[in-house]
Amino acid sequence: MTVPGRRSSTFIRLLRSGFTDPSAAARLLDADALAAVRTDPVLLDALGATADPDLALLGLVRLAEAQPDGELPGLLDTLVSAKPLRDRLLGVLGASEALGDHLARHPRDWLGLVTYEAADLHPGLPEFERGLADAHDPVGLRVAYRRCLLSIAARDVCGTIDVAQTAAELADLATATLRAALRIASAAAPEDAALCRLAVIAMGKCGGNELNYVSDVDVIFVGDAAPGADEGKALQAATRLASHLMRICSETTVEGTIWPVDANLRPEGRNGPLVRTLASHLAYYQRWAKTWEFQALLKARAVAGDEALGAEYIAAISPLVWQAAERENFVADVQKMRRRVVDNIPAAQVDRELKLGPGGLRDVEFAVQLLQLVHGRSDATLHSGTTLDALHALAAGGYVGRADAAQLHDAYRFLRAMEHRIQLYRLRRTHLVPEDESDLRRLGRSLGLRTEPVAELNKAWRRHASVVRRLHEKLFYRPLLDAVAQLTPGETRLSPRAAGQRLEALGYADPASALRHLEALASGVTRKAAIQRTLLPVMLGWFADSADPDAGLLNFRKVSDALGKTPWYLRLLRDEGAAAENLARVLSAGRLAPDLLMRAPEAVALLGDPEGLQPRTHEALEQEVLAAVGRAENPEAAVAAARGVRRRELFRTTAADIIGSYGTEDNPAEEDHGALVDRVGGAVSDLTAATIAGALRAAVHSHYGDTLPTRFAVIGVGRFGGHELGYGSDADVLFVHEPREGVDEQEAAKAAQTVIAEMRRLLQLPTTDPPLLIDADLRPEGRSGPLVRTLASYAAYYRRWSLTWESQALLRAEPVAGDADIGARFIELIDPLRYPMEGLREDAVREIRRLKARMESERLPRGADPTLHTKLGRGGLSDVEWTVQLIQMRHAWAEPGLRTTRTREALAAAHAAGLIPTEEAQILDEAWVLATRVRNAVMLVRGRAGDTFPTEARELAAVGRYLGYAEGTVGELLDDYRRITRRARAVVDELFYGA
Repeated sequence: MTVPGRRSSTFIRLLRSGFTDPSAAARLLDADALAAVRTDPVLLDALGATADPDLALLGLVRLAEAQPDGELPGLLDTLVSAKPLRDRLLGVLGASEALGDHLARHPRDWLGLVTYEAADLHPGLPEFERGLADAHDPVGLRVAYRRCLLSIAARDVCGTIDVAQTAAELADLATATLRAALRIASAAAPEDAALCRLAVIAMGKCGGNELNYVSDVDVIFVGDAAPGADEGKALQAATRLASHLMRICSETTVEGTIWPVDANLRPEGRNGPLVRTLASHLAYYQRWAKTWEFQALLKARAVAGDEALGAEYIAAISPLVWQAAERENFVADVQKMRRRVVDNIPAAQVDRELKLGPGGLRDVEFAVQLLQLVHGRSDATLHSGTTLDALHALAAGGYVGRADAAQLHDAYRFLRAMEHRIQLYRLRRTHLVPEDESDLRRLGRSLGLRTEPVAELNKAWRRHASVVRRLHEKLFYRPLLDAVAQLTPGETRLSPRAAGQRLEALGYADPASALRHLEALASGVTRKAAIQRTLLPVMLGWFADSADPDAGLLNFRKVSDALGKTPWYLRLLRDEGAAAENLARVLSAGRLAPDLLMRAPEAVALLGDPEGLQPRTHEALEQEVLAAVGRAENPEAAVAAARGVRRRELFRTTAADIIGSYGTEDNPAEEDHGALVDRVGGAVSDLTAATIAGALRAAVHSHYGDTLPTRFAVIGVGRFGGHELGYGSDADVLFVHEPREGVDEQEAAKAAQTVIAEMRRLLQLPTTDPPLLIDADLRPEGRSGPLVRTLASYAAYYRRWSLTWESQALLRAEPVAGDADIGARFIELIDPLRYPMEGLREDAVREIRRLKARMESERLPRGADPTLHTKLGRGGLSDVEWTVQLIQMRHAWAEPGLRTTRTREALAAAHAAGLIPTEEAQILDEAWVLATRVRNAVMLVRGRAGDTFPTEARELAAVGRYLGYAEGTVGELLDDYRRITRRARAVVDELFYGA
């Protein structure tokens, strides 16, 4: 009978011991197999000390019940009397369901945990080879492998070995396993073994002696002929042996699998032969290999097969690895590799990715390997394939700050320990942190977090990942500052040569100048220098992501010199998360934005304001400009004030465009390129209109006071009227006036002419700002006609003399400044011309087509590539715009949506009205947006307008980066541009020319 209260006290004790299901645990303790020990307090305490007491108890019951006849007492006696065995066995059972399954299938394997000799505490490769020596087939090899793995896991969970030692033992076990598999394969085909020499080279974590519990084992096979054998036949024999070795390790049997053997790091990957000769390997690496392949070879280690051949391979490839930083494309390859690759991780898993996610293991490994490649060519102490050993060597050599290395070391060990325990549970290859509460609890307890295991685990994980994210960039750049700033006494510093090598590897073309800029910015003991030393490590990384890091750093020095004495500048960059990155993007993207900022450095404040990069409305701009003009003492001061607003707003627009196109760490690049183009076109057009309004006000005030004798309006045409101005576009305009009541027409005309001349004079005063040129050549009679006309004169001209091209030019006419009523009446006057009732006559259509064809043949600059000219080239702006405008003139009388000055709006309206099929409309829109972005990019990069791609390599690369093309892919950019515009031209031929 049950003593009253006994069950409840057992229940409470189990609960206090860490069991999550005390009722189930009590039933398991009542199992017959545990009758001899169920009341032993030592056992219960030991179970409570495991990562998962419930799992450990279940595994123990299964193991006890599986014991052969007569052997159960020995297990139980040893369990309660021998603490080392108890801790090892229960520790494994509480951490690994898979090893619990193995022990249930092989109930005598627990005996391997009993011995506690020195060799047992730290076994090496010879001990593991002995442990696998009796395996003569794949099934036997799996059983022996798990038995050895059981001993590693036992030492790991008990803390006998640390995470680095665990990884090294796992690599040794993998080496022994590859040797045993090759032995089994050779025994199965002795004739093949006799024909060839075969060396197995471990790569990746196995090569680096830092393997996981469950990981692909990366290998490369090197083959050669045995003495007297034919090389071709020998390679075939070696390939059969290598293939059999891979199957022995990878295939699933009744005892499961060991791990996949992956040979895809070999030359040409899976498309290349599985086995090559040493000469063939060397020929490939010398001629074809990419930088990442040399990075992978950092960890190459001969582990199995012919020892002499393996040693020859390592000796031959090692010099190539350490010369990789001198390769022509090293910088471009490094810049590509430095960008974290998380695109292929499902969005739901990014935050749980321990290896590839932000702040993950790959960040540490990549950073260490890159620094090894850069500095290992002149420092052999860095030639290690093990991440933590290499990190220690980098710190000892001054290539990484000691404090940074210590933090990174601790973070890496913690993340690797998490990875080990996650994989150990079910012996599955995964790098995802579990979501289930019980899994997280077991994981936390296995790492020694016992009070609040889930909360403590998440806190520690996030802290270490944050350290990795922060140090990932800092690791490259902090020692560069130490090299020039003379910081911590007694710390080993980078030599000038080593600092120069690192800057070269990160894309800086003039390392000596870059180091001088760093010294100027970061030297000294002032508070300003201290803040710069905090900022520069990440700023240098952002500059390195651009096509011209040198320009970014130089521009940063200039801005810092200009604003160095203002208290808010460095505080803004330090405290506003986005401001520093935004500034780095803007300063390294080309000439235009930095030039604007140098002339108005205080505009840097816009980069830290969440709303600072939003375009302002036309009304707000005009109001500010007119107010500034009104306060000026003379017309020159007035137009200078208007230019100041224009300069600041142009910087706002260019900065928003660059940041939207490049993206930042927190905000990816804008995917809707059409929206980017529309924002730029609208912002620049509104700003130009406000500047012209200010110049008009200043001109009127200087000659006529408050009232001009004639009512006067400026009409924007072309890109200006279409809200499509680029950074380098002229302002195409028409001038219209109407004499005030009682004013003589000649006097009114003279007043209008005077105001126009004064506006042009003021806007053309010498300045360092981008010019604002007013072009009135689209007026009636062109340059031969009067500069300004009355409404009545326009009406008379259009009624009698207007040509078809003039009506077409009026499609994008819109009032932009001056008398609003006159502007509205002008639009009312021209609407019947640009939207003719019943559409264009056929002779007018033919005339437009003839004019377009003549323009194509005569106006394209001599020597220009017609496939790459954005304005007049095949499928460029002119092709798309003329096609859209012809549709407007034919159908706008019946389709109100076509009555717009904006190309993309008109194209969308034509599609909505069924005048252009969906695919053709998308093709035209894509080509127009791309050509417009190229023109904007050229102005941003070169600081002057252009209709073709730059020929200078850095400028072309910068245009490519703005357009979303990674370093080294400008060939793809040009190919894509030609493809997109070729498709657009085919649509133009069909819709415009009727082909």
